[in-house]
Amino acid sequence: MSDNLTAEQETGGRRGRGASGGAAARRAARSGGGPGTQLTYIKRKIPLYEVLGEEGISLIEHNADTVLEEIGIDFRDDAEALELFRQAGADVKGERVHFPRGLPRSLLKTAPKTYTQHARNPARNVEIGDKATVFAPVYGPPFVRDLDGNRRYATIEDFRNFVKLSYMAPSIHHSGGTVCEPVDVPVNKRHLDMIYSHIKYSDKPFMGSVTAPERAEDTVAIAKIVFGDDFVENNTVLTSLINANSPMVFDETMLGALKVYARHNQACIVTPFILAGAMSPVTVAGTLTQVLAEVLAGASLTQLIRPGAPVLFGTFASSISMQSGAPTFGTPEPSLVSYGAAQLARRLGLPFRTGGSLCASKIADAQAAYESANTLNSTLLAGTNFVLHAAGWLEGGLSSGYEKFMMDVDQLGMAQKMAEGVDLSENGQAMDAIRQVGPGSHYLGCDHTQANFQTAFYRSSIADNNSYEQWLAEGEKSAAQRANELCRRWLESYEAPHLDPAIDEALVDFITQKKNSMPDAFT
Repeated sequence: MSDNLTAEQETGGRRGRGASGGAAARRAARSGGGPGTQLTYIKRKIPLYEVLGEEGISLIEHNADTVLEEIGIDFRDDAEALELFRQAGADVKGERVHFPRGLPRSLLKTAPKTYTQHARNPARNVEIGDKATVFAPVYGPPFVRDLDGNRRYATIEDFRNFVKLSYMAPSIHHSGGTVCEPVDVPVNKRHLDMIYSHIKYSDKPFMGSVTAPERAEDTVAIAKIVFGDDFVENNTVLTSLINANSPMVFDETMLGALKVYARHNQACIVTPFILAGAMSPVTVAGTLTQVLAEVLAGASLTQLIRPGAPVLFGTFASSISMQSGAPTFGTPEPSLVSYGAAQLARRLGLPFRTGGSLCASKIADAQAAYESANTLNSTLLAGTNFVLHAAGWLEGGLSSGYEKFMMDVDQLGMAQKMAEGVDLSENGQAMDAIRQVGPGSHYLGCDHTQANFQTAFYRSSIADNNSYEQWLAEGEKSAAQRANELCRRWLESYEAPHLDPAIDEALVDFITQKKNSMPDAFT
């Protein structure tokens, strides 16, 4: 094998549950699926939905250049970043960088339009960019809404559970990152347990730690144990989230993590975290202007660190209630921001991240469903390449919900089916069926229906489409109750993918040594 990838790494993951192909793949294609099935990342065949014409795009690009030139972006407590920008031709005044028009765009010409993120099981590799869409689970909540209906602080056991569920979900293509924050593990050590969990309990690609530069270094070191030094330096095995401290600030922590990952050729999602009205203007055009300026500034730094390192144009855009100040989701304005930002990313030639299944609801109820569906629909139609928070998000991102996760996974399966577009093959045209049935009959028994009935329509794993009488007989269960039961079944049936015992032992040794080298810290 080349690039230090051993035969064990090439084949080991395929022996675990979840291998694609055959009957399992056919079942996954027609439904939300379940343990043992897996869909590849989306290769979209439907058109993009765009809300800005050439005049509008050009106006926002011009305004963003004005922001970068006249107002500038703060890069705080990072002398190296400031010096790199100075050498590149920017005007650096204290910690504020003023960019000549066109400088960030010229720097970003070396960034790839698309890249492969490698998983330890190569069958799980994902393409990020162009017409690909990758779904990753919820990221960051300190709380969980558990299967007993409790809202409580998340634990490492919850973290492992969400990694397992993401591994088993056919429409989740990526293991994600901080699927919840395990507060029962010391702050300075939990990143080690989290990264290990992604490797141990899944064979899908995953995200790295960004809460301190040294934790990013630990992530790279762990990745090298799994993939080999040379492979990591010459390929991308990590895609990690770098948030701007909007408005128009990048802080020491995020910059430190960005530099670590870029130096090692690992992907950074440079993402302005926007609650419009608080962290950006209340208007769509004003928000897009600020988002573009922040992305241009932060993303260009990756290319000064290492030209050719993958970087994504990210945006997390929501609005706030002008009455309470609380974040709102599923509303029209953030969708317009997502559509516009996707256009700006394509013009810039960068892969794009936004959206997910976002909601403000505290439980998996109708509000959660409506808000998440609105957000996910615009995410798909915008042409988003990397979708964080695709499943499990509750309470404005404060909680990871087990039931919500299962309901979202079902919707992601529908989105994947939608992205396949219209089948115009001979079978798709169905002329033989139309000829066979003729006027006044029905298609239930015709040859074409019989040949296609298993894959003709998406089959929800959550929805109840039976009669009222059957619903009564089965206990009058709500969608959330059915999701609860399905989640329990998945966790009970979970089987870990194969991990080379030698690699596992090396990982455990590394983590044990790191933990023993420092006292516990909970702040």
